[in-house]
Amino acid sequence: MKYLLTPASQRAVEFASGWTLSAGCSELSELTAPALLLGLLSEPECRASMILKRSGIDARSVQRRWPSLAHKPPPAPPRFSDEVQLSLRLAQQRLINLPQPLELATEHILLGLAINGGESALWLRQQGIDPASLEAEIRSLYGRSSHLFGPHGPAGVAEEQAVAAGSGSAAEAAEPSTEDLVANDVCSCHPEQPLGTVGSTEVAVLRALDAAANRAHEGLRVAEDYTRFVLDDRHLTGLCKQLRHDLTAALAGLSGRRRLAARETQQDVGTGLTAATERRRADAAGVLTANFARFQQALRSLEEFGKLVDAEMAAACKQLRYQAYTLQRAVETTGQSLERLADARLYVLIDGCSSVDEFQRLVVSLVEAGVDVIQLRDKRLGDRELLARARLLRGWTAENKTLMVVNDRPDIAALARADGVHVGQEELSVKDARTVVGPDALVGVSTHSIEQARQAVLDGADYIGVGPTFPSGTKTFESFPGVDLIRAVAAEVRLPSFAIGGIDRGNLDQVLAAGAARIAVSRAITAASDPAAAARELLLALPPIGNP
Repeated sequence: MKYLLTPASQRAVEFASGWTLSAGCSELSELTAPALLLGLLSEPECRASMILKRSGIDARSVQRRWPSLAHKPPPAPPRFSDEVQLSLRLAQQRLINLPQPLELATEHILLGLAINGGESALWLRQQGIDPASLEAEIRSLYGRSSHLFGPHGPAGVAEEQAVAAGSGSAAEAAEPSTEDLVANDVCSCHPEQPLGTVGSTEVAVLRALDAAANRAHEGLRVAEDYTRFVLDDRHLTGLCKQLRHDLTAALAGLSGRRRLAARETQQDVGTGLTAATERRRADAAGVLTANFARFQQALRSLEEFGKLVDAEMAAACKQLRYQAYTLQRAVETTGQSLERLADARLYVLIDGCSSVDEFQRLVVSLVEAGVDVIQLRDKRLGDRELLARARLLRGWTAENKTLMVVNDRPDIAALARADGVHVGQEELSVKDARTVVGPDALVGVSTHSIEQARQAVLDGADYIGVGPTFPSGTKTFESFPGVDLIRAVAAEVRLPSFAIGGIDRGNLDQVLAAGAARIAVSRAITAASDPAAAARELLLALPPIGNP
């Protein structure tokens, strides 16, 4: 991209090219942002110089901030650093609806330096240069406010650095490379112009923003309806609703009147284009996936076109897109886990027993009794013995419906090809456990509060343990959230959850009355004289699970 500079800006660039950051500069011939500040200050009658001095910034303060600035013979031509390139690019983007072609005056360059997300921008803000006020001052010189955002005026640009970070670095965000941009090109060529006139470009951008905003709201509403009516999940429905409100807030400055004025569906070339896959969906999960994609794609369009008119809106849409990725994982994982664990009601925790024969007898009896999940949890055995037991358990469960889980050891779970791993609040995170066991294995998490249960959903857990409900003989806790936690989780979280902690046939009715449909037990079965009979008794007492 090439730029047209005013005479004062050209002189500022020429002066700045005689200064270099003698240390830490990859190219001594690069024109850097601190040097460009000195160049602006070298033009005492220009607006940028007056604005800087108004904030108490002079050449000495710049040199104090960057003491390695040194005078050198100016190269011909100088090459602009990434930060300077980005500053010029952002200045053009921010001021695209000013009279075109836009000559970059000194105040425009100062605006770019104040919003580039680098050291210069941070320092200028610390010295009192407010980017939003500076932009408003520039627009007032032309008798214009921010066209696309009506009476609200230009939004704050403190988050403009998100534009710079969008591709991972300033160099990636600012096209072209430094080798393609030299001072004599900058000073002699007009900037690249959008197609059509300024007015038609404004309408086109409004149409793009309007269409993307509509798609985003529509896609998210469908996702919300899925969590509400298909999953019946209060927590995820609330997150969808909050995200929808956040989207509305992010777009609050986008004038509804101007959007409607620019809207044109009758002659929109895209309204008649329909792919075969859009005509039908295989199931409700397909509806969800398609509409999350619709929502995320619309946010990307809002982010990119938003950069032309309001950096804060663009940055907000970028963050909403990241939130949408997390929410999609939580919603789809919940649906997939409900399907995968549809019949899992009884989860039994066992240790490695005193011998391999005893371990085999216990496991085989539990599998034959119809136990849904067996977790191997043993803190006594060495790693080799634990892995050997895990492999034996895998062998005895591989050909039936009983799932095999390893407690707290994703490495053992992976080596034994277990169905999953279970971690506690003090053990590895879901992310770290998933890295070890892979995308297909179950990852369960112990939760002791409603906040932990909600977080586990967002972290991507496939199921949660909820408790401890009652004191047990296998683990010591300082407090017991009891059936109140079971009740709270049942009221708002549909991710498969197993009530755990001292549950047996004598107190099972209290657990079921609190809303639990699944339980995890240990001594209620392993300490029984006939573990298989105890397991069958619990299975008979557990009601069938109603899943979407």
